[in-house]
Amino acid sequence: MIHRASSHSGMGRRQFLQTVLSGAALGAATQAGIELASPRTLHAQTGLSPDEALHELLAGNQRFAADRLTSITHDLNIMKERTVNKQEPFAAVLTCADSRIPVELVFDQTIGHLFVTRVAGNVVTPEIVASLEFGVAVLGIKTLLVIGHSNCGAVKAAMTTDTVPGQISVLYQRIYPAIEKSGGNLDKAIQANAKIQAELLRASSTVIRETTKAGKLRVESAVYDLATGKVSLI
Repeated sequence: MIHRASSHSGMGRRQFLQTVLSGAALGAATQAGIELASPRTLHAQTGLSPDEALHELLAGNQRFAADRLTSITHDLNIMKERTVNKQEPFAAVLTCADSRIPVELVFDQTIGHLFVTRVAGNVVTPEIVASLEFGVAVLGIKTLLVIGHSNCGAVKAAMTTDTVPGQISVLYQRIYPAIEKSGGNLDKAIQANAKIQAELLRASSTVIRETTKAGKLRVESAVYDLATGKVSLI
């Protein structure tokens, strides 16, 4: 017969297990020669500087690429309770709608950490700008990352003259400037597109531009490699 322990003891065991799992993951990564930062709590993340917020994202991506996720040890019930009435994400991400980019997993983050906007081709539209301005002005995000990805179907389609159904081609006009700089190379077009979209955010949004000038926000561009899982800044 199994006896239920007190709630205090149960919590102690759960915290101990989380500590052991996190320690084992980070210890193994260290032995493999990978420098991985420890995950932060939700409240610790809200006090990050723009540079620290970007570092937190990249450190999380290192853990993801090394198969050393730590976000899985978070108590999801507690995370849900803390975020029912408010959200305090430390970073925002604009990326493609592609199903192969699970953003929270890619950066080893959990509930309430990231403010994510997605659209095919990770292009800037008025709706995207408005959403990210909310993240900056209201939620107080510290870093904003525009992420393209390898073998992007939207960029690839924009580089051809094939007819497509419905309104898919509406995306193309926002990707053409990157194609013009690519010399017909898909990888270069993907990189150029992410960089151009980040520049558009800095230039077209007074909220983002002023917050960046004040040193309260970093806006960067990057590319996610589907094969390795790594995010590389451009």
